[in-house]
Amino acid sequence: MTAPAAHAWLSQHRDEMIADLAEYVNHESSSDDLSALDECLRWVCDWLDSRLGPPSGHERLTRADAGDVVIRRYPGSGGDPVLLLAHYDTVWSTGTLADWPFRVDGDRISGPGVFDMKAGLVQAVWAMRALDALGLPRPPVTLLLNGDEETGSLASSDVIAEEARKSRATLVFEASADGAVKTARKGVGLFTVTVTGEEAHAGLDPTAGASAVVEVAHQVLRCRALTDLDAGTSVNVGVVRGGTRANVTAGSAVADLDVRVASAAEAERIDAALASLEPVDPKTRVTVTGGWNRPVFERTPEVVALYEVGRDCARPLGLDLRETAVGGASDGNFAQAAGIPVLDGLGAVGAGAHARSEHATVTGMLQRSALTAAVLERFSRSGAPARW
Repeated sequence: MTAPAAHAWLSQHRDEMIADLAEYVNHESSSDDLSALDECLRWVCDWLDSRLGPPSGHERLTRADAGDVVIRRYPGSGGDPVLLLAHYDTVWSTGTLADWPFRVDGDRISGPGVFDMKAGLVQAVWAMRALDALGLPRPPVTLLLNGDEETGSLASSDVIAEEARKSRATLVFEASADGAVKTARKGVGLFTVTVTGEEAHAGLDPTAGASAVVEVAHQVLRCRALTDLDAGTSVNVGVVRGGTRANVTAGSAVADLDVRVASAAEAERIDAALASLEPVDPKTRVTVTGGWNRPVFERTPEVVALYEVGRDCARPLGLDLRETAVGGASDGNFAQAAGIPVLDGLGAVGAGAHARSEHATVTGMLQRSALTAAVLERFSRSGAPARW
């Protein structure tokens, strides 16, 4: 069986895997540091060459205000390619390593970006190495690396969707959710409600003007009331700002919204509700800008079928692979919205994303890499679906 054989081989190369992760983490890659992103991506490409050999195709798509996108194509057998998604940017500012270095303490690995999501790429690469070393087939693979996932993938989402449509499935190496893979993610909307009022002297003539601050308070309550937790919808007004001085009737105010939805129908409901916002005070004006940062990743029958492939491949490892739905989004949302089934959360086992408690486990890396090898090998078989 593929998974146990791969696990045994990977266990023999445990120290090399950890060394690869250490060097990757030691190349800092904050989303807002273009120089660091460039240096990290150069290292990643050299490392990929050393571990997998030259690809059959390599594209580096330059981005002016974000990390570049790299697409690497590796040949294989069994039909259309499988798309592997991984981002190389992290939320950690350049210089974080100075007081939080990469560290291995028994089974626990810590350091900036270990869990989200540098361990995931290392696992994917070593899964492919394991198949090659064991003489087992693998399907054609498209590896896509982007450097702006943590800031919304604004410069890479179109490429992700395009490559997904060329593939028969997408595997996302974001971290697991307490060991579970992710078969549904919420869509994310980022909206701004702007209120324009009329300034006046609040003390000399309190009846003059029209307070944008008061109006935005009304609108905040209206937006908050759109939350429907039973339907999987949350509306958070995270930032409110407005006015200039305490003795001036506010001429402008702004509220920033984070909206999460679990279905396309709920996204349509939110769109309609925000578009219909009207001022309580007719002397003010209300406008809404923004939109959906990531589409909904719904648990379709095709996603379930792909999850069942993963669950079957995990059983020989003694692993009961669980699935879950999460409120956070990933680049898998773009792939699934393109009509391609996605298995997300194949990356690190650990916890602490975006926190100083961020960590992954060595045992999890070995297990997930072996699982990935088995899933890839399954796609190389003649009976594997060319399309779902």
